[in-house]
Amino acid sequence: MITYEDVVRIFLRSAEHADITTHHDTWLNPETLEREFESICHLGPCEEAESKPICTVSFSWSPLDTALALEGPQGVCEFFHEPNETCPHLHTEDVPPLALDLAYAIDLHLTPIDELQVQTLVRSLRFRVSETSSRAIETRPNISIVQGEAGLEAESLMLQQHVELPLWNPESLTSFREMIDRQRGPQRHGRGRARRFDDDDDAGASQEEWMPPLLDEVVADIQRVLGALDNFSLAPFKRNS
Repeated sequence: MITYEDVVRIFLRSAEHADITTHHDTWLNPETLEREFESICHLGPCEEAESKPICTVSFSWSPLDTALALEGPQGVCEFFHEPNETCPHLHTEDVPPLALDLAYAIDLHLTPIDELQVQTLVRSLRFRVSETSSRAIETRPNISIVQGEAGLEAESLMLQQHVELPLWNPESLTSFREMIDRQRGPQRHGRGRARRFDDDDDAGASQEEWMPPLLDEVVADIQRVLGALDNFSLAPFKRNS
């Protein structure tokens, strides 16, 4: 079983091993009972953070996530009602993942920029960052531009990424149907009830074994993107004086 505290602990440990400085906070939403996590990450000492790119990592952990982590895919069904053969939850592969949002930002110090080069800059940034990200399923760069006395000036660069991590073993539990068929076992007169699946029967790795490598990959992506943004130059896109 992987808990909210486990995910936070594994992420912070991976960040420490990657020499990423973190400033994190956690809280509980009393209305929805969601646990929420947010951490500001940067490379190097805190004294230099203002001149370096930062990444804000955030995710929410709902009671449904706890049920899914505890019981596996069938936990989604049991969270709402007793399982039965006609339940639509048992015939879908749309198991909700743990969604991480990554928001990068760097101050561009009102650098003069060529108006015609803005789109080229955004495409170049998206391509460069996508090359360094193995886990992100979406990358959206944005440039904050203001009108200066002599023309357009780049104020800041922002980059948003979305990462989804499964809360069940993607190698051994490929779908609800496979899980339920294995749990149900031999039917007696067509009315056998699904039995609870023991941990010993699962040949795949536990969450404790495969979740840390996934978070290590996420942290490695953060480290590479922060490094790429730190080395990113606006020189080709500057406005000629």
